[in-house]
Amino acid sequence: MKRPYGIWLLVILCSCRSTNLVYLSVLQPAPVSLPQNIKTVAVINRSQASKQNKIIDAVDKIMTMEGPNLDKAGAEASINGLTDELWKNNRFAGVKYIPDAGTSNGAAPGSFPFNLSWDVVDQICREDSADAVFALELFDTDTRLSYAANTVSMKTPLGNIPAIEHQANMQTLVKTGWRIYDPQSRTVIDEYAFEKSLHFSARGINPVAAAAGLINRKEAVRDAGNQSGHAYALRLIPYWIRVYRDYYVKGTDNFSVACRMARTGNWKGAETLWLKETTNPDRKIAGRACYNMAIISEIDGELDKAIAWAKQSYENYNNKLALGYVNVLKNRKLNDNILQDQQQQ
Repeated sequence: MKRPYGIWLLVILCSCRSTNLVYLSVLQPAPVSLPQNIKTVAVINRSQASKQNKIIDAVDKIMTMEGPNLDKAGAEASINGLTDELWKNNRFAGVKYIPDAGTSNGAAPGSFPFNLSWDVVDQICREDSADAVFALELFDTDTRLSYAANTVSMKTPLGNIPAIEHQANMQTLVKTGWRIYDPQSRTVIDEYAFEKSLHFSARGINPVAAAAGLINRKEAVRDAGNQSGHAYALRLIPYWIRVYRDYYVKGTDNFSVACRMARTGNWKGAETLWLKETTNPDRKIAGRACYNMAIISEIDGELDKAIAWAKQSYENYNNKLALGYVNVLKNRKLNDNILQDQQQQ
């Protein structure tokens, strides 16, 4: 039996139940759909504080223990991560980073700013021959430091002696936020934020020595920023999820044999036996068989056929499991239509 590409089946054995589980990997549409006309994009960094917020930003850096240029380094890494991933996407003819777009934001640290004006978006796209603007709208780190003193035993020439060891613990929350501006439709296609928590710990003979061990966290912030850029670009790409379906394994001898066939991967043989039971005079058995035919149809990628079988199972035989399955299949059909549109872009 021909299976759709990318469908992986795993049968979970549950001998004490009337149903078993089969797992499928299903391709989902990308969270963000871009219009077909967007082929070239400009990328800007709008995460820097505006002049009126420089004082607030400076105070925030002191209060949250940000090192020199920590946010700037992280933001640059985010831009690099985004542009690297966008270049891998075959739908784009060009990806251009505009390092000095003059678009600092007026928001408080850690908050999304107001949208760019469409005049500014138009100007960026016109000057850089872009169809849309990807903007890093915020990049902010929020750090908290705590100390603990523990009694330890230290080896000395005179033997082990008790001592106090200081431990510094630091938690840094890295926040990034993105928007996509489409000048043609005058819409913000997407707005999305990421948060990642970084934990650091160091020990020393005194609090100063312990804190000194935390100075290398800038590289970790850069890595977090780079990952957020890659992750945001992946919102434009379809992704796989794992789903499960129940199918009936009990009712008649044919169901028992079909169950064993399914366990060995002989779905064609199982389908033949289930089809025979769809005309069983026992309405409960016939309803289960119709439901299983819906399952095998979905496995084969025939969603319309699967919906028809599931409807028959519920409407004609009042199989309660089939009602929920009809809705699941309809939702998957909708997602498949969106996926087809995205793949044509």
